[in-house]
Amino acid sequence: MLKLNALVHDFFRSVITNNIDIYNEFSLQHELGIYLREALPTYKVQFERNVSYFTSDNQTIKKEIDIAVFSEDKTEKYAIELKCPLNGQYPEQMYSFVKDIKFMEQLKERGFINTCCVVLVSDRPFYQGKSNEGIYKYFREEFTVYGEVFKPTGLGRNNESITLSGNYNFEWQELSETRKYYIIEV
Repeated sequence: MLKLNALVHDFFRSVITNNIDIYNEFSLQHELGIYLREALPTYKVQFERNVSYFTSDNQTIKKEIDIAVFSEDKTEKYAIELKCPLNGQYPEQMYSFVKDIKFMEQLKERGFINTCCVVLVSDRPFYQGKSNEGIYKYFREEFTVYGEVFKPTGLGRNNESITLSGNYNFEWQELSETRKYYIIEV
């Protein structure tokens, strides 16, 4: 069984060591994919793979997996969802983080061995700020995402929600002076 958490931490160490530029979500996806292909030569590593490729039960919160890692015969399947927000919208982006966790739960229920969510941020308000109410408490104070999480802004605010089955602890890791990341394994 692959240890996604360890592989992703190793990837971020190589980003620092090799001075690799990660400047948006697309670059994060591709640099991590390249790293995984080199580290896992006996596995397929594919981008934006539709859930229907792996299961007929594709009634999931999202349709495409950012990075799918799997054996030739698909008996071993892993999924990674990525976020690298650049344009503020902190509470909405945090809600997207929760949506990714729910998606990973759904893939686990559909036979994926291991899944994880990787978030890389450049803005302090994701992990620190004046308010630790509502959605902020998970990412700024408790560092655990769990239960029913309500949409924090816009249409559907406080009505639309995502309910997680598990409790997911994480720790913000420093990538550089201005950037932090976390990994949540589901």
